[in-house]
Amino acid sequence: MQTTTGRPLLPEPARRTAAWCAVLLLVAGVAAVGIWLCVELKTAVTPALLAILGTALLGPLHRRLLRMKVQKSLAAALTVAAVLAVVGGATYIVVAALVDTGDQIVASLRQAAEDITKHFGAVGTSLEDLSGNAETLLKRFGGTAASGVISGISVVGHLIATAVLALILIFFFLRDSDRAAGALRSFVPGDTGDVVEAMARRAFGAVEGFMRGTTFIALVDATLIGIGLLVLRVPGAVGLAALVFVTAYIPYLGAFLSGAVAVLVALADRGFVIALWALGVVLAVQVIEGHLLQPMVQSRTVHMHPAAVMLAITAGASVAGILGMLLAVPLTAAATGVLGELRGRYGSGGGPGAPGGSGA
Repeated sequence: MQTTTGRPLLPEPARRTAAWCAVLLLVAGVAAVGIWLCVELKTAVTPALLAILGTALLGPLHRRLLRMKVQKSLAAALTVAAVLAVVGGATYIVVAALVDTGDQIVASLRQAAEDITKHFGAVGTSLEDLSGNAETLLKRFGGTAASGVISGISVVGHLIATAVLALILIFFFLRDSDRAAGALRSFVPGDTGDVVEAMARRAFGAVEGFMRGTTFIALVDATLIGIGLLVLRVPGAVGLAALVFVTAYIPYLGAFLSGAVAVLVALADRGFVIALWALGVVLAVQVIEGHLLQPMVQSRTVHMHPAAVMLAITAGASVAGILGMLLAVPLTAAATGVLGELRGRYGSGGGPGAPGGSGA
């Protein structure tokens, strides 16, 4: 826009600011529509996202089978079968450990709650009062409780269906991974095919690195904390170690939750001194993870600031609850990979032909 004298109506800094605001509004609008579509189509989107994470984690095994001259479909089927065997065996071990020690863990947590109530419950509300009120409410609203049980059964059925569909999608994603680049190029104009493929490779490489690194770190954390709890003779040490492994896929927050449960169990069953030792074990493992494992494992593939991770987890929880917390960080890693590719190509004044890492 220009004045009658031929000079621009707005100075150059204002025009640049306006242009960036328009771009940010457009990106925010597209992102909002994309999130809304994902929420509305979550029945189909959730298995697809889980399948992408599984494919990223299992890709190295599938590629090794292909290098051994195994046929593609058979290699994909063997990979999925291996996952079923490993996950099924691990689930059996975890469930057996929780069944064997679950009563101990629950009793210890209840004892810890009673101790806390004794020392800090100045209002005079005891666990017995709470249990009596809960029993009264249960008798009064028995129909609501029954409907809740039915709803819980339907949720379990939905989770099983989601897991089965995700496994089927993993098989197809692994088998047809060599066609992914061609399929992606068919959806974009020919001039931008190279850029879009490079961004997709960087995004998938970031997710692949995150999944492999997080799984390794979760295994190390669970092993070290489990050994420490066993040495301290904390009840349910194996079950607590399994809890550490599962919650490790939620960075920072998961470690805090599982560590808090372990310390409370130690406090209730073994006393204050052992609880302090358990806290020391948890903090020591977190220090090892933050200063040794994370720099060695994660920073080679994807590096995200802790503040960005916490914001991503919070946003994921507000959109999709626990599932959103699990998916938030890998999706943020993918976005970080895409931004890194764009920065490498265009960030230093380079054009589309500027060199940029194509990732995985």
